[in-house]
Amino acid sequence: MTNDDGPVRWAPGSPFAAAALVDDTLDRVGLRGERRRDVALAVALTAVSIGLVGFLLASLEYLEGVVVPTGTWISLAAVLVAQSLTVCARRRHPVACLLGATVFQVTMVALLPAEVGLQGPALFVAAYTCGTRLRPGRLAAVVVAATLLHWAAGSLVIGRLAPEITLPLISESPLTASLGLLLAGLPVFVIPALVGAYVGTRRRYVDLLRIRADEEARAQRERLEAAIRAERAGMARELHDIAAHHLSGMVVQAGAAERLVGRDDEAARKAMAWVRAQGKETLASLRLVVGALRDPDEESGGLHHRGEPGARGAPVPGLAALDRLVAAERDLGADIDLVREGEAHDLPPIADVTAYRVVQESLSNARDHAAGARVRLLVRHESGRVVLDIENGAGGARATAREHRGLGVLGMRERAQVVGAALEVGPTGPGGWRVRWEIPVERRGER
Repeated sequence: MTNDDGPVRWAPGSPFAAAALVDDTLDRVGLRGERRRDVALAVALTAVSIGLVGFLLASLEYLEGVVVPTGTWISLAAVLVAQSLTVCARRRHPVACLLGATVFQVTMVALLPAEVGLQGPALFVAAYTCGTRLRPGRLAAVVVAATLLHWAAGSLVIGRLAPEITLPLISESPLTASLGLLLAGLPVFVIPALVGAYVGTRRRYVDLLRIRADEEARAQRERLEAAIRAERAGMARELHDIAAHHLSGMVVQAGAAERLVGRDDEAARKAMAWVRAQGKETLASLRLVVGALRDPDEESGGLHHRGEPGARGAPVPGLAALDRLVAAERDLGADIDLVREGEAHDLPPIADVTAYRVVQESLSNARDHAAGARVRLLVRHESGRVVLDIENGAGGARATAREHRGLGVLGMRERAQVVGAALEVGPTGPGGWRVRWEIPVERRGER
């Protein structure tokens, strides 16, 4: 059974269901908030960058027989670590993050020979973040500036700090090396920025959808509450009009009959017969008005079980009819344990009816939403209060194709407020559900 106030989750087919799953996973491992996640990303990029340096130098030694000095290896590793740490500020200062990563990239260009290229992974992440955070005009300006900085500064310092090693490769001219730096800006800056811009646009679109869905849900709740208030106001006016019209006449006739007793007994009997007829008519009218707010299935047995009190105008049931209710549910295949504790209290009539309806609705919900689940129904009478506890475990799908139309959680809360009872409703685990209803009572002789 689901709670109407429960969280809304993305459906499995939603484009952002995977992103929501990733967010939940990161939250479970303790990475809550943007800052913690950025620090974790920086640490991961640091490890990847050091691995790339080791792989590059090992490849040069194995394939080309070139041994890079230890000092150069340490310098490259330090620059890559510093470049990765700029990712920590990528959300708060995306432009500074991209430009800082570009400066460290230019430093690597100076430390490596012109024939060897190495791009730090943090540079791709910084460009992607700018795409998700910046508006198109500013993003274009920042990407162009970073590309020009990488090309111009790199062309000036390319290979200046590189070790004196001989590579068995065709030496590149300065013009060719400069052109290579310019062309490298396309996959390093432009493509990640475009991907980030697409993702950022999609995120903003989804945010708008969420806001719109929240507004529609809020408006629907307001319309529902307004309709309920209007219905209650209309019911109160009709009850007042019916009661005032009939009861005023009954009071007049009862007074006349009182004066006729002993003087004209026949006339007194006729007056009392009229009062009795008016009382029946008033009661029938009140039932019609109150019945207008009930579910139409109540009169046809939609909510009443076979042989249950309260159907077709019979006396409304209370806790004394629980055995019959449980028996009817068991006939439908439900597995119910009914436990009673303590000495029974006499509840006020409306509270007694409300308690019965809460149990009835809880059992119906368990049958509809957790078919086959074991249900434990506890009725505990304590000093000064009566407690109902209905709990079911996980079960199958809906037992029938019938759309259940009962009180629901809102209806339970509404009835509990009327009689001053406390109601707790919610899940108890995977597929389980619990309803706890408690009302204070004043036992006879304690006043």
